[in-house]
Amino acid sequence: MTGGLPDESTLRELLATVYGGSGQLERALAGLRSLGLQQGAVGSQMGDCDLDLLREDRCGFPEVVYGPGKPAELVVRILERQGEFGQDSLVTRVTPEQQSAVLAAIPGAICNPVARTIRVSRSGGIERECGAVLVVSAGSSDLAVAEEAAETVRWMRVPVRLIQDVGVAGPHRLLQHIAEFRQVAAIVCVAGMEAALPSVLGGYASCPVIGVPTSVGYGASLGGLTAMLSMLTSCASGVVCVNIDAGFKGGYVAGMIASRTVSAAFTG
Repeated sequence: MTGGLPDESTLRELLATVYGGSGQLERALAGLRSLGLQQGAVGSQMGDCDLDLLREDRCGFPEVVYGPGKPAELVVRILERQGEFGQDSLVTRVTPEQQSAVLAAIPGAICNPVARTIRVSRSGGIERECGAVLVVSAGSSDLAVAEEAAETVRWMRVPVRLIQDVGVAGPHRLLQHIAEFRQVAAIVCVAGMEAALPSVLGGYASCPVIGVPTSVGYGASLGGLTAMLSMLTSCASGVVCVNIDAGFKGGYVAGMIASRTVSAAFTG
């Protein structure tokens, strides 16, 4: 007995009578161990990585892997370990080497080279019965960040649609989508330059608009700082802002909002 719980072999034997799938069994075991042991005791320690296998239980979604600086083989080992627990996986800002290694080792891995993401679904890819997210990009130069946001929402199994190139330089392009703004639980608005689009969207939408400033623009855009300040000072009440080029963060927050609503998916 350790920390008031039976040893691991006994726990596995007991839980196997309740949980049929190996992923469910591992998660149940991890949850029980977390009551009395440090997280490393449930097998999250991987030498050069301490994987947070209980984050889904605490926060609703598994740990996401940030690609830069990680050896390709480490990324593969992390995804394999998450797979043992039946968890969906997402890697952001992947390198070509990481992409090749994961696609060779992980069946069903989906790579989006524009978003620079890799996504693995162990839940059959079935969308949640919840609200939807709309990702809107001001220009085609913002597409990589917008795609990162959309891939994040897909990983969360939340319905998502991407609308591209509807910036304020051609306002007529935005007006044809107004009806869609009322069908979703959250909107991610990706814009560079002067980032006027989130304020315009905020005047039409009845849901939160999460602005993602991009580093797209000429000199006075200051690498996205102008866009960020524009979003932060928006007079539209429903507009908030995340970091520059942070498509993942915008998508994640939107997915959290949508996953807690009961709206159906898109119509029309």
